[in-house]
Amino acid sequence: MRTPRFRLAQVGERSAWLDALRVRIFPDRWSSLFGQISLYSFVAVLLSGVVLMFFYDPSATVVSYDGSYGPLHGVRMSKALESTLHISFDVQGGMLVRQLHHWAALVMMAALMLLLLRLFFVGAYRKPREKTWLTIVTLLLVAMGIGLTGSALPDDLLSGSSMAILDGVLAATPLVGPLASRLLFGGPFPGDVNAVLYPAHIGLSVVAIGLFALLIRQAVKRRHVVAASWRRLTAKRVGTFFATLGVLVLMAGTLTINPIWLFGPADPASSTAGASPSWYLAVLDGALRLAPGWEVEWLGRTWSVAILAPLAVITLFFAVLALYPYLERLFTKDRKEHLEVERFRDNPRRSGIGVAGMAFYGVLWAAAGSNTLAPAFGVTVEGMMFAFQLLLVVGPVVGFLVTQYVCLGLLRREQDDALHGYETGIIIRSPEGGYTEVHAPVERKPELVGTKVRELSGRP
Repeated sequence: MRTPRFRLAQVGERSAWLDALRVRIFPDRWSSLFGQISLYSFVAVLLSGVVLMFFYDPSATVVSYDGSYGPLHGVRMSKALESTLHISFDVQGGMLVRQLHHWAALVMMAALMLLLLRLFFVGAYRKPREKTWLTIVTLLLVAMGIGLTGSALPDDLLSGSSMAILDGVLAATPLVGPLASRLLFGGPFPGDVNAVLYPAHIGLSVVAIGLFALLIRQAVKRRHVVAASWRRLTAKRVGTFFATLGVLVLMAGTLTINPIWLFGPADPASSTAGASPSWYLAVLDGALRLAPGWEVEWLGRTWSVAILAPLAVITLFFAVLALYPYLERLFTKDRKEHLEVERFRDNPRRSGIGVAGMAFYGVLWAAAGSNTLAPAFGVTVEGMMFAFQLLLVVGPVVGFLVTQYVCLGLLRREQDDALHGYETGIIIRSPEGGYTEVHAPVERKPELVGTKVRELSGRP
């Protein structure tokens, strides 16, 4: 008799939870689309990845290609590249699915970064949302790991060049680097890197599923229970999903990406001209290019600043990014809950820090393409690198100062409007011949004044 009552209790609790969920309100802001697009793009990545798993062979066994792509007939290559070419040219719809997988991953990364920027500039990372912020940053890093492991799977010349750079970075890292390189490549480079990266690619994808589920749980738990239309909400979410999927399929069907057949098989002795990693991984490549080539002899080992400094800088950057809510609370002593978001101008210092971080990250990202940018601007590669090194130091400082100045100017303008009224554009001529503009009180146009200005002016 106990078991039925226990089950009935569970059913009752579940029904109450569903009833509460149906009347939860979800804010309908356009910027919330960033989170939705990242989720829906990840669903497209998963669906296309599952299809690709049935045809892809990660083996490093060397075979002679005899598929549909004529220019590579008779070329010796790994089964990994042969199976990827088979998917592209011999499997019906294979090219579409493969390019959908790639484009969806790129869109997911872009949406995640835009979501982080939006949360930062409006202050939505503060208490009680610190865990959500930390989850999104972790998800971004996991997604980067998925992209890094996935980019090596075709085993073409472009991915082989990336693996050669990775091997060089690991081998030049003292103490743990050589061991990590042997474990990754299964011995000396090039080894059988897919034997490690393919399971890692799948494992990181499973971790990403868990992080997205955690984000959804945190978002649902944080809402206030008020009246809302659950059916309307569901219809909008389903519509956004299919719209996102439709755009991704259109991109996959019309825009060629990662044409591995043009590069040929990986070769440790060769590289492609103008090769660069995926845009979201370019920041590490840019840091490696901008670091000075200094070396120090210590403890019987050679310590290369060109390797250690970029790794330390990038690690510190993402550590500060992840822990920023807690660092801000530590320095500002602000332990209050912030349920409402702010505008960019309402916190000039935070907006300045955000723009400085964007400038720092953007310079490192752009530096990864210095070898292709230099000919386009008609300068030497050395001159382009010097310009990026200068921008890496000056850019964040200028970005911080200019952003803070603009935000303070906007706040002063709003404060003046709150105290003296806003300009109506109506000009009146006095009997003496003078001209004055009519100012109306802000009560007639309250949207001109933000929360910060209302506090400064003493208005409700």
